[in-house]
Amino acid sequence: MTASTLTADNGASSGTSGIKYNGGTDGTLQLQTTTSGGTATTAVTIDNSQNTTLAGYLNAPNTFGFKNRIINGAMAISQRGTSFTPALYDYTIDRWQTQVTQSGKYTLAQSSTAPTGFGFSMLITSSSAYSISSTDCFDEKQYIEGFNCYDFSWGTASAVTVTLSFWVRSSLTGTFGGAVQNAAGNRSYPFSYTINSANTFEYKTITIPGDTTGTWMSANNSVGLALVFGLGVGSTLSNTAGSWAAGDYRSATGATSVVGTNGATFYITGVQLEKGSTATSFDYRPYGTELQLCQRYFNTVKAISGGSGSSTTNFYANVQYPEMRATPTYAVTGAIVATDPGVAAYTQSAAAVTVAGGSSPNGAFLYFPNFSGMSAQHVIMLNGLTTYLTLSAEL
Repeated sequence: MTASTLTADNGASSGTSGIKYNGGTDGTLQLQTTTSGGTATTAVTIDNSQNTTLAGYLNAPNTFGFKNRIINGAMAISQRGTSFTPALYDYTIDRWQTQVTQSGKYTLAQSSTAPTGFGFSMLITSSSAYSISSTDCFDEKQYIEGFNCYDFSWGTASAVTVTLSFWVRSSLTGTFGGAVQNAAGNRSYPFSYTINSANTFEYKTITIPGDTTGTWMSANNSVGLALVFGLGVGSTLSNTAGSWAAGDYRSATGATSVVGTNGATFYITGVQLEKGSTATSFDYRPYGTELQLCQRYFNTVKAISGGSGSSTTNFYANVQYPEMRATPTYAVTGAIVATDPGVAAYTQSAAAVTVAGGSSPNGAFLYFPNFSGMSAQHVIMLNGLTTYLTLSAEL
């Protein structure tokens, strides 16, 4: 070995295949493969300007494509609004669901307070000093669709390791917890992490070995797995961090309760779940792409047109929308304002939306009953910035 050249024990001099690191006088570093006949071929060259040249193609698993299996991990999409007092099973910032055993214990907002490289975070603010019971649970979670994680092969001998990473900040310090679970909630991997400094964003990574037992995801549109961040979880739903357990566990034993301190804050963003045992840089996707991924689960239609048909009180419409995960449920937000251009306006404050002629993941025939005073056969339009039809196909 010299200052410029390092030859592996099985390099060219041994007459077998090997690897040679060759440093030239100009500072160039070459990675060479050497055949059993002694012929060397340069595979990688790094010059003195730190430019890398490959002789062949790059095979780098977990680098390209849908690396981050979390959708909206940067908290940039929030179609339902920007502030919430979430109740049980409420969806707030897109793709994130609240699970609480007591309502009104915290508020949630899309915040612009975020670490460098991110524009938004999810902000939890405790509304009281609530002492959790053994069966209480306060958490934010995201369900990952089976189509998006079945390659993890969990529940088999080929289960792969994954790594969770995120940025977190809190007014509290100490040990915090969360978990990864299967759809049935009978296989859980509680994890813990430490917030060292109050009111400072810190980067956390957690490596999770693949579960080789239990029933896990299939290549379909049902729940593949759930990622849970605990905000106050009782002892019944907590377990030792760092190992798989048979049962419904949503946090690590002894984790800090955010809802236990009045006014406590908890921010999180940059959430990434990826294959492999090492956290890599956050998988930034174009805003439009992230929005479309979210709209597979929740969408809004702000303008639809149709006719009153033979009835003077029912408004009919054929609604088309981008393909969703499944056939959505429908609801109207705000008072309906239906306008027959140039003729009249009709307002219905609480009309039910009914599927009259069938529906699918990308379209439906709907009617809105009880529009009093409409003239038959008039074409009308439902529109407005505060009035819209919501479509939900959440997991």
